Amino acid sequence: MSPIRSQKKNGYRWALFATLLCMGVVVLGAFTRLADAGLGCPDWPGCYGHLTWPKSAESVARAEALFPEAPVEHDKTWPEMVHRYFAGALGLVILGLTVAMWRFAQRAPAMQYPRWHASGLLALVVLQAAFGMWTVTLKLWPQVVTAHLLGGFATLSLLWLLTLRLYNRPWTLSGNSHRRLIGMRPLVWLAVAVVVGQIALGGWTSSNYAALACTDFPTCHGRWWPAMDFARAFNFAQSVGPNYLGGLLEGDARTAIHMAHRIGAVVTTLVLLLLITRLWRVGVRAARRLAGLIGLLLVVQVTLGISNVLASLPLSVAVAHNAVGALLLLSLVTLAHRSYSAIRI
Repeated sequence: MSPIRSQKKNGYRWALFATLLCMGVVVLGAFTRLADAGLGCPDWPGCYGHLTWPKSAESVARAEALFPEAPVEHDKTWPEMVHRYFAGALGLVILGLTVAMWRFAQRAPAMQYPRWHASGLLALVVLQAAFGMWTVTLKLWPQVVTAHLLGGFATLSLLWLLTLRLYNRPWTLSGNSHRRLIGMRPLVWLAVAVVVGQIALGGWTSSNYAALACTDFPTCHGRWWPAMDFARAFNFAQSVGPNYLGGLLEGDARTAIHMAHRIGAVVTTLVLLLLITRLWRVGVRAARRLAGLIGLLLVVQVTLGISNVLASLPLSVAVAHNAVGALLLLSLVTLAHRSYSAIRI
């Protein structure tokens, strides 16, 4: 194997590892948020002044003396710190990946390594660290929590796109199939936008503790259109300062957020069904496999969402709902990349 091919293969493996690690960070972040452990450590980047978290009775006593308003809860301290350590490890991996991309580009300028792609990822992960700090220091302010969630999904998507670019195995299509795939680009971008919007609504639902605002399905409080306060539900100018653990919104506002997420799910389902139909008609096996995968993920995601309501938000189901949402987004990133990299024969 030539040195250049070896470099690209190593870069691909590194990017794939970073993507898998990022998926773990996203899942851990969801677990931390849904287990109400976002303030498990009242300080940042340590935990009650510790590199890990206080364990012995003596260290717990010192920690509670230092932070009297935040008694130590071990079931919440460890998820927060494990998430931070995994996120820190991801940052180091992305730093190494970025350095490698620039070095590879210097050795083989003609290969056009995605060095600026990697550099953008590094900048994003630094911003994510800041949002992680603000999540704690601003005491789970919903705007910051939701932005932190979206930043995590953006990091994951860009890492997967980098992996696909380094793998460099484009679809090879005949004239008609290529034309159909290229013609899908506007719909693909619409699907990406709709799914990202639905993820944002899910983050807003979670950060405002509105997931259980409706406990029946398909109605809410026994009505198809219950009393709702959309003005307060989507007031993004909420004041900074209170502790948002448990949420501060009243029932009608939380119901409005929950119902907006349900409506978003219907819109997302319709758009993705149209996308799947168009992708199936491209007429090649690879496109149909991807269409089947998107359809399967959609069915699982809708099922998990309904289960969250009917089963009163089990932690395992809620975390899986986040994970499958991430996989659904990655499948659309894959389709977008295929639509731009496909080769016509």
